[in-house]
Amino acid sequence: KLIKRELAIFLVVGLLTVGIDFLSYHGFLNLKPFGIESINIAKGFGFVVGTIFAYFANRFWTFNQQTSSPGGAYRFVIVYIVGLLANIGINHLSISWFSSPAVALDITLLIAFVLATGVSAALNFLGMKFFVFTAR
Repeated sequence: KLIKRELAIFLVVGLLTVGIDFLSYHGFLNLKPFGIESINIAKGFGFVVGTIFAYFANRFWTFNQQTSSPGGAYRFVIVYIVGLLANIGINHLSISWFSSPAVALDITLLIAFVLATGVSAALNFLGMKFFVFTAR
């Protein structure tokens, strides 16, 4: 029963995180702060902004950890680095696979975003559940 509750809350937090990631990603693409010109760098920054939100939301709401466990933040960083690398890699590969003159760039970017987010979300839940926010 607990894992169902955690998964449900994780999905809500995940949707909020994805929204923050998506808006940040497109903001970095369109506004080009700090001279960001690369899709991959913009994707990475969007992911990091979402990650900061996700850490606190998952720690306090999803997994109900009011006190930090020793090494919890470091374990979270490890999980999210793996998730970040998977996210950027899947995004990059998806753009390569789905780019064509017949498919609008906006559609290609959306498909890539959804696939990258799905893979990294699955990795992140498993990592947080069994590696980061566990009773130690």
